[in-house]
Amino acid sequence: MINIVLYEPEIPQNTGNIMRTCVATNSKLHLIEPLGFKIDDKTIKRCGVNYINNCQYKVYKNFDDFKEQNKGRYFYFTRYGNKPPTDFDFKISKDEEIYLIFGKESTGIPKEILKTDLEHCMRLPMTDKVRALNLSNCVAIATYEVLRQNNYFDLLRDEPFKGKDYLKN
Repeated sequence: MINIVLYEPEIPQNTGNIMRTCVATNSKLHLIEPLGFKIDDKTIKRCGVNYINNCQYKVYKNFDDFKEQNKGRYFYFTRYGNKPPTDFDFKISKDEEIYLIFGKESTGIPKEILKTDLEHCMRLPMTDKVRALNLSNCVAIATYEVLRQNNYFDLLRDEPFKGKDYLKN
């Protein structure tokens, strides 16, 4: 399982979209307080459509609380990282969980946290015309890179409602 971690997320629409991505990819969501919204906010439900009831998530008081409860490999997404996600090995073993950690929309992950593990800090490459991509887009890109490296686990390869031959008919 992939673990998506949002450090102090501020925008409910982003978190709703990320919840939907988590359901689609069988990933677990970890939310580190303070949150810029209430989990039962109707905005989150609107962005997550009818999927968020299937989202596995847990809320933590702070980053230390999260670390105490979750052991494994941490990967940090930050605009200050120097390597792209493709430079990392995201192969998941049965013995170790991986956590993709994303910062809050306004300021990212605090430098104090990033400095403790510079080797696992990464950045999505982009032009100098944009400071950063939307948080929910970053989560989707990173999650699918992990899935790609793990041959998409047992996720469906065919559309489940109209069937794999829909385009042929």
